[in-house]
Amino acid sequence: MDRSVPPPGELLEIAVDVARVAAATAHRMWAEGVSVADTKSTVTDVVTAADRAVERQVVDALRRLRPHDAVLGEEYGAGEAAPAATAARVRWIVDPIDGTVNYLYGLPYCAVSLAAEVDGEVVAGVVRNVFTGDEWTATVGGGAHRGGQRLRCSAESDLGQALVATGFGYDPARRAHQARVLAGLIGHVRDVRRQGAASVDLCLAAEGRLDAYYEKGLNLWDHAAGALVGTEAGLLVAGLGGRPAGPDLMIAAPPALFASLHDRLADLDASGGP
Repeated sequence: MDRSVPPPGELLEIAVDVARVAAATAHRMWAEGVSVADTKSTVTDVVTAADRAVERQVVDALRRLRPHDAVLGEEYGAGEAAPAATAARVRWIVDPIDGTVNYLYGLPYCAVSLAAEVDGEVVAGVVRNVFTGDEWTATVGGGAHRGGQRLRCSAESDLGQALVATGFGYDPARRAHQARVLAGLIGHVRDVRRQGAASVDLCLAAEGRLDAYYEKGLNLWDHAAGALVGTEAGLLVAGLGGRPAGPDLMIAAPPALFASLHDRLADLDASGGP
Protein backbone atom coordinates (compact mmCIF):
# COMPACT_ATOMS: atom_id res chain seq x y z
CA MET A 1 0.00 0.00 0.00
CA ASP A 2 1.51 3.29 -1.18
CA ARG A 3 1.62 5.98 1.52
CA SER A 4 3.95 8.29 -0.44
CA VAL A 5 2.89 11.62 -1.92
CA PRO A 6 3.28 11.55 -5.70
CA PRO A 7 4.16 14.69 -7.65
CA PRO A 8 1.23 16.77 -8.94
CA GLY A 9 1.50 15.30 -12.43
CA GLU A 10 0.92 11.78 -11.14
CA LEU A 11 -2.01 12.90 -9.02
CA LEU A 12 -3.48 14.58 -12.09
CA GLU A 13 -3.19 11.37 -14.09
CA ILE A 14 -5.21 9.58 -11.43
CA ALA A 15 -7.76 12.39 -11.31
CA VAL A 16 -8.22 12.41 -15.08
CA ASP A 17 -8.68 8.65 -15.32
CA VAL A 18 -11.22 8.63 -12.50
CA ALA A 19 -13.10 11.72 -13.75
CA ARG A 20 -13.44 10.39 -17.28
CA VAL A 21 -15.08 7.18 -16.11
CA ALA A 22 -17.27 9.12 -13.69
CA ALA A 23 -18.43 11.52 -16.41
CA ALA A 24 -19.26 8.58 -18.67
CA THR A 25 -21.37 7.06 -15.90
CA ALA A 26 -23.17 10.36 -15.33
CA HIS A 27 -23.91 10.68 -19.05
CA ARG A 28 -25.19 7.10 -19.29
CA MET A 29 -27.46 7.54 -16.27
CA TRP A 30 -28.86 10.74 -17.76
CA ALA A 31 -29.58 8.97 -21.05
CA GLU A 32 -31.36 6.21 -19.16
CA GLY A 33 -33.57 8.75 -17.40
CA VAL A 34 -32.47 10.90 -14.48
CA SER A 35 -34.58 11.20 -11.36
CA VAL A 36 -34.53 13.46 -8.30
CA ALA A 37 -33.45 11.45 -5.27
CA ASP A 38 -33.57 14.18 -2.62
CA THR A 39 -33.30 17.90 -1.94
CA LYS A 40 -30.80 19.83 0.17
CA SER A 41 -31.05 23.47 1.23
CA THR A 42 -34.42 24.09 -0.50
CA VAL A 43 -36.89 22.15 -2.65
CA THR A 44 -35.15 23.54 -5.76
CA ASP A 45 -31.70 22.39 -4.58
CA VAL A 46 -31.89 18.85 -5.92
CA VAL A 47 -29.80 15.71 -5.63
CA THR A 48 -30.16 13.08 -8.34
CA ALA A 49 -29.51 9.38 -8.05
CA ALA A 50 -26.60 9.96 -10.41
CA ASP A 51 -24.96 12.45 -8.01
CA ARG A 52 -24.79 9.76 -5.37
CA ALA A 53 -23.86 6.91 -7.70
CA VAL A 54 -21.09 8.89 -9.40
CA GLU A 55 -19.59 10.08 -6.12
CA ARG A 56 -19.57 6.55 -4.74
CA GLN A 57 -17.89 5.33 -7.92
CA VAL A 58 -15.20 8.02 -7.59
CA VAL A 59 -14.61 7.22 -3.93
CA ASP A 60 -14.37 3.49 -4.64
CA ALA A 61 -11.88 4.10 -7.44
CA LEU A 62 -9.72 6.34 -5.25
CA ARG A 63 -9.79 3.80 -2.43
CA ARG A 64 -8.43 1.16 -4.77
CA LEU A 65 -5.73 3.42 -6.18
CA ARG A 66 -4.81 5.44 -3.07
CA PRO A 67 -6.27 3.61 -0.04
CA HIS A 68 -4.53 5.82 2.54
CA ASP A 69 -5.77 9.13 1.13
CA ALA A 70 -8.73 11.11 2.44
CA VAL A 71 -11.74 12.05 0.33
CA LEU A 72 -14.14 14.98 0.68
CA GLY A 73 -17.26 14.77 -1.46
CA GLU A 74 -20.35 16.90 -1.88
CA GLU A 75 -22.86 14.14 -1.23
CA TYR A 76 -21.14 12.05 1.46
CA GLY A 77 -18.78 14.61 2.99
CA ALA A 78 -15.70 13.00 4.50
CA GLY A 79 -17.67 9.95 5.63
CA GLU A 80 -16.41 7.80 2.79
CA ALA A 81 -12.76 8.01 3.81
CA ALA A 82 -11.09 4.84 4.99
CA PRO A 83 -9.93 4.81 8.65
CA ALA A 84 -6.30 4.85 7.50
CA ALA A 85 -6.91 8.24 5.86
CA THR A 86 -7.43 10.10 9.12
CA ALA A 87 -4.00 11.74 9.05
CA ALA A 88 -3.52 11.56 5.28
CA ARG A 89 -1.43 14.22 3.56
CA VAL A 90 -3.39 13.77 0.32
CA ARG A 91 -7.07 14.61 0.18
CA TRP A 92 -9.29 14.29 -2.88
CA ILE A 93 -12.11 16.79 -3.31
CA VAL A 94 -14.97 15.70 -5.56
CA ASP A 95 -18.12 17.25 -6.88
CA PRO A 96 -19.73 14.33 -8.73
CA ILE A 97 -22.00 16.53 -10.84
CA ASP A 98 -21.45 20.27 -10.53
CA GLY A 99 -24.50 21.90 -12.08
CA THR A 100 -27.06 19.30 -11.04
CA VAL A 101 -30.06 21.33 -12.21
CA ASN A 102 -28.45 21.69 -15.64
CA TYR A 103 -27.86 17.95 -15.61
CA LEU A 104 -31.50 17.31 -14.71
CA TYR A 105 -32.64 19.43 -17.65
CA GLY A 106 -30.00 18.17 -20.10
CA LEU A 107 -28.27 21.54 -20.40
CA PRO A 108 -24.60 21.22 -21.41
CA TYR A 109 -23.09 23.01 -18.41
CA CYS A 110 -22.39 20.35 -15.82
CA ALA A 111 -19.20 18.57 -14.92
CA VAL A 112 -17.36 16.10 -12.76
CA SER A 113 -14.83 18.08 -10.71
CA LEU A 114 -11.98 16.29 -8.97
CA ALA A 115 -9.01 17.90 -7.24
CA ALA A 116 -6.06 16.57 -5.25
CA GLU A 117 -4.93 18.50 -2.19
CA VAL A 118 -1.56 17.92 -0.50
CA ASP A 119 -1.05 19.31 3.00
CA GLY A 120 -3.98 21.66 2.49
CA GLU A 121 -2.95 22.99 -0.94
CA VAL A 122 -4.75 22.01 -4.14
CA VAL A 123 -2.02 20.79 -6.49
CA ALA A 124 -3.92 19.04 -9.29
CA GLY A 125 -7.41 19.19 -10.69
CA VAL A 126 -9.65 18.18 -13.57
CA VAL A 127 -13.06 19.40 -14.66
CA ARG A 128 -14.81 17.23 -17.25
CA ASN A 129 -18.08 18.29 -18.89
CA VAL A 130 -20.58 15.44 -18.66
CA PHE A 131 -22.33 16.19 -21.95
CA THR A 132 -19.63 17.62 -24.23
CA GLY A 133 -16.53 15.81 -22.97
CA ASP A 134 -14.64 19.11 -22.68
CA GLU A 135 -11.86 18.59 -20.17
CA TRP A 136 -9.80 21.19 -18.33
CA THR A 137 -6.77 20.22 -16.24
CA ALA A 138 -4.14 21.93 -14.13
CA THR A 139 -1.23 21.24 -11.83
CA VAL A 140 0.29 23.76 -9.47
CA GLY A 141 3.14 25.48 -11.28
CA GLY A 142 2.48 23.37 -14.38
CA GLY A 143 -0.13 25.48 -16.10
CA ALA A 144 -3.71 24.84 -17.17
CA HIS A 145 -4.72 22.99 -20.31
CA ARG A 146 -7.70 22.01 -22.43
CA GLY A 147 -7.33 19.52 -25.25
CA GLY A 148 -3.55 19.74 -25.03
CA GLN A 149 -3.55 23.52 -25.39
CA ARG A 150 -2.07 25.78 -22.70
CA LEU A 151 -4.71 28.17 -21.38
CA ARG A 152 -4.33 31.90 -20.95
CA CYS A 153 -7.03 34.05 -19.41
CA SER A 154 -8.45 37.20 -20.96
CA ALA A 155 -6.27 40.29 -21.17
CA GLU A 156 -9.28 42.60 -20.72
CA SER A 157 -8.60 45.58 -18.46
CA ASP A 158 -11.78 47.65 -18.91
CA LEU A 159 -14.64 46.56 -16.65
CA GLY A 160 -17.10 48.15 -19.05
CA GLN A 161 -15.97 45.72 -21.77
CA ALA A 162 -15.92 42.62 -19.57
CA LEU A 163 -18.22 39.63 -19.97
CA VAL A 164 -18.77 38.50 -16.39
CA ALA A 165 -20.32 35.27 -15.13
CA THR A 166 -21.98 34.67 -11.79
CA GLY A 167 -24.27 32.24 -10.00
CA PHE A 168 -27.05 32.27 -7.45
CA GLY A 169 -27.84 30.36 -4.29
CA TYR A 170 -31.05 28.45 -3.67
CA ASP A 171 -32.26 30.31 -0.57
CA PRO A 172 -34.79 32.98 -1.67
CA ALA A 173 -33.35 35.63 0.66
CA ARG A 174 -29.83 35.05 -0.66
CA ARG A 175 -31.08 35.18 -4.23
CA ALA A 176 -32.77 38.50 -3.56
CA HIS A 177 -29.51 39.97 -2.24
CA GLN A 178 -27.56 38.54 -5.19
CA ALA A 179 -30.10 40.04 -7.57
CA ARG A 180 -29.54 43.47 -6.03
CA VAL A 181 -25.79 43.06 -6.46
CA LEU A 182 -26.28 42.04 -10.07
CA ALA A 183 -28.57 45.01 -10.72
CA GLY A 184 -25.83 47.29 -9.44
CA LEU A 185 -23.17 45.63 -11.56
CA ILE A 186 -24.80 44.98 -14.90
CA GLY A 187 -24.70 48.62 -16.01
CA HIS A 188 -20.92 48.66 -15.48
CA VAL A 189 -19.95 45.61 -17.56
CA ARG A 190 -20.36 44.43 -21.15
CA ASP A 191 -22.87 41.77 -20.10
CA VAL A 192 -23.48 38.97 -17.61
CA ARG A 193 -23.78 35.21 -18.09
CA ARG A 194 -25.13 32.56 -15.74
CA GLN A 195 -24.20 29.01 -16.75
CA GLY A 196 -25.14 27.33 -13.47
CA ALA A 197 -21.92 25.42 -12.71
CA ALA A 198 -19.08 27.12 -10.85
CA SER A 199 -16.40 24.72 -12.04
CA VAL A 200 -17.34 25.30 -15.68
CA ASP A 201 -17.50 29.08 -15.21
CA LEU A 202 -13.99 29.08 -13.75
CA CYS A 203 -12.68 27.03 -16.65
CA LEU A 204 -14.36 29.24 -19.25
CA ALA A 205 -12.75 32.26 -17.60
CA ALA A 206 -9.43 30.41 -17.60
CA GLU A 207 -9.50 30.15 -21.37
CA GLY A 208 -10.84 33.65 -21.96
CA ARG A 209 -14.31 32.69 -23.13
CA LEU A 210 -15.45 34.73 -20.14
CA ASP A 211 -13.52 37.69 -18.83
CA ALA A 212 -14.30 37.19 -15.15
CA TYR A 213 -16.48 35.36 -12.66
CA TYR A 214 -17.76 35.97 -9.14
CA GLU A 215 -20.12 34.16 -6.80
CA LYS A 216 -21.12 34.01 -3.13
CA GLY A 217 -21.86 30.75 -1.34
CA LEU A 218 -19.49 28.30 -3.00
CA ASN A 219 -18.28 25.20 -1.20
CA LEU A 220 -14.79 23.77 -1.59
CA TRP A 221 -15.93 21.00 -3.93
CA ASP A 222 -17.55 23.59 -6.21
CA HIS A 223 -14.28 25.35 -6.96
CA ALA A 224 -11.26 23.26 -5.87
CA ALA A 225 -10.38 22.04 -9.36
CA GLY A 226 -11.76 24.99 -11.32
CA ALA A 227 -9.97 27.60 -9.23
CA LEU A 228 -6.65 25.85 -9.81
CA VAL A 229 -7.34 25.81 -13.56
CA GLY A 230 -8.11 29.52 -13.39
CA THR A 231 -5.08 30.41 -11.30
CA GLU A 232 -2.73 28.45 -13.53
CA ALA A 233 -4.21 30.25 -16.55
CA GLY A 234 -3.34 33.61 -15.00
CA LEU A 235 -6.53 34.58 -13.17
CA LEU A 236 -6.39 36.17 -9.74
CA VAL A 237 -8.73 34.18 -7.52
CA ALA A 238 -9.58 35.76 -4.16
CA GLY A 239 -12.27 37.19 -1.93
CA LEU A 240 -12.81 40.77 -0.82
CA GLY A 241 -10.30 42.89 1.04
CA GLY A 242 -7.37 40.55 0.65
CA ARG A 243 -9.22 37.58 2.09
CA PRO A 244 -8.94 34.21 0.35
CA ALA A 245 -11.77 33.06 -1.85
CA GLY A 246 -14.39 31.20 0.12
CA PRO A 247 -18.10 30.95 0.89
CA ASP A 248 -18.37 34.72 1.44
CA LEU A 249 -17.22 35.48 -2.09
CA MET A 250 -15.03 34.24 -4.89
CA ILE A 251 -13.76 36.61 -7.57
CA ALA A 252 -11.76 35.25 -10.50
CA ALA A 253 -10.47 37.85 -12.93
CA PRO A 254 -7.39 38.77 -14.98
CA PRO A 255 -4.89 40.89 -13.01
CA ALA A 256 -5.68 44.00 -15.08
CA LEU A 257 -9.40 43.66 -14.38
CA PHE A 258 -9.45 42.33 -10.83
CA ALA A 259 -9.22 45.60 -8.90
CA SER A 260 -12.07 47.34 -10.72
CA LEU A 261 -14.37 44.32 -10.41
CA HIS A 262 -13.37 43.81 -6.78
CA ASP A 263 -14.06 47.42 -5.86
CA ARG A 264 -17.42 47.45 -7.59
CA LEU A 265 -18.48 44.24 -5.82
CA ALA A 266 -17.26 45.63 -2.49
CA ASP A 267 -19.34 48.77 -2.99
CA LEU A 268 -22.35 46.55 -3.70
CA ASP A 269 -21.77 44.43 -0.56
CA ALA A 270 -21.50 41.30 -2.66
CA SER A 271 -20.24 39.25 0.27
CA GLY A 272 -23.06 40.44 2.54
CA GLY A 273 -26.64 39.35 2.94
CA PRO A 274 -27.81 35.88 3.98
